[in-house]
Amino acid sequence: MNMILYIILPAAGLILGWSIRWLYARFQLSASEQRAKRVLEDAVKEAEAQKKEILLEAKEQLIRERNQQERENRERRNELQRYERRLTQKEETLDRRVEGLNKQEKAIGEQEKVLAEREQFLEGEELRYRQELERISELSAEEAKNLIIKDLENDARHDAQVILNKIEQEAQLSSEKKAREILVSTIQRIATETTGDVTVATVSLPSDEMKGRIIGREGRNIRTLETMTGVDIIIDDTPEAVVISCFDPVRKEIAKLSLERLVLDGRIHPARIEEIVQKVTREINQKIYEEGEQVLFELGIHNMSQDGVRALGRLFFRTSYGQNVLTHSKEVAMIASMLAAEVGANREIAKRAALLHDIGKGVENDSDQNHAEAGMEIVRKMNEDPKVINAVGAHHNDIEATSIEAVIVQIADAISAARPGARRETLDNYVKRLENLEQIAEQFDGVEKAYAIQAGRELRVIVDSDKIPDANVKNLSRDIAKKIESDLRYPGRIRVTLIRETRIVEYAR
Repeated sequence: MNMILYIILPAAGLILGWSIRWLYARFQLSASEQRAKRVLEDAVKEAEAQKKEILLEAKEQLIRERNQQERENRERRNELQRYERRLTQKEETLDRRVEGLNKQEKAIGEQEKVLAEREQFLEGEELRYRQELERISELSAEEAKNLIIKDLENDARHDAQVILNKIEQEAQLSSEKKAREILVSTIQRIATETTGDVTVATVSLPSDEMKGRIIGREGRNIRTLETMTGVDIIIDDTPEAVVISCFDPVRKEIAKLSLERLVLDGRIHPARIEEIVQKVTREINQKIYEEGEQVLFELGIHNMSQDGVRALGRLFFRTSYGQNVLTHSKEVAMIASMLAAEVGANREIAKRAALLHDIGKGVENDSDQNHAEAGMEIVRKMNEDPKVINAVGAHHNDIEATSIEAVIVQIADAISAARPGARRETLDNYVKRLENLEQIAEQFDGVEKAYAIQAGRELRVIVDSDKIPDANVKNLSRDIAKKIESDLRYPGRIRVTLIRETRIVEYAR
């Protein structure tokens, strides 16, 4: 019995312990399931809350975008209404003008009718008076006309000769004063047009809507661009175009390139404008230096200071009488080098001085110096040879030339400026104008040959001494000059020189 108890009691203890552990495990499992269920419920609640927050943010963003779109639509509608009002005003103006023109046309028609009737009446009266005069004078109309014309012609020739002699005497006394007045008058007439051609650039736009973006809110974009570049930007009714005005071609080029890039990029605001202008300015400055280096390399000129290279490069953006100043300076340098080689002068000094002769045209100051004086100061600061300094200052005879190289620079500059096609006129127009000039003189009786010289500024006419006496030379020169004035269009004035000589040839045998 005791053995049985010893066996049963441990087994019962084991069963009891296993049961307790099983019950405890079940209890732990149930607790874990409850905790997992609570965690799941909390996660669901948190997800629902986040979902609501996201939906609220999305709704708020949608409302903001909808408000922004409505504002833009209102602005566009307002702009369209302004355009519509302007078109309506223009239509009303045109209607009023058409109505006025119709009234004027009607009045003119009535006046023409009255004038036609009066003209018919006057023609009858004139015929009657002419018949009465012929009866009284016993001369036909043709005979009376010829008689009057002959008397008037004699009187006119005498009076004209007296007037011409008086005018020539007065002209000799006041020629210099008159020349100054003519030059000043001419400059006043052409100054506006020439300045407009040089100082204005146009930037094309993809559409007129871009003008509003360039102006910006309350004009901040256009003010930033004008402040950064130092130009005037004109936005008017010109379709799909903006005008840039500035006397400095470098600043004008910077503003033009900056505006073109901003329009192409589409992002137009003050920060972007500042970034683009700074980038373009660096590119233009680099281009200026590269253009100066390129010219020096092509001409084989060395030991030029960096300030000199930059001053030369600035001439790339300058024009004079339609001719690029840097190209002109390079051409003058080549001509001066060849002339110096022919006459035995110093080629390097002549070439260097010729290249630098117009360097004063690229200087940025408001002084009263002309470009020759300003250029002389620049090359003096560059520590150039005294002959080079003198040649730069003397190329327009502002100071006296002290070397043969300075004279060569003057000659080369005149050749480059006066050669056919260098300034404004093309070579074909130039040659055609000279041919027409010679042909006009050769049409007159007694002219043997005519030569256009000095780039068309002078016409030299050789006449036959047997056909044209000395007394008729002055009248012939005046007739040729009047024919040129009526038939040709040319800048400045043309000097007509007649040459009459008696040449007798005999042979001794």
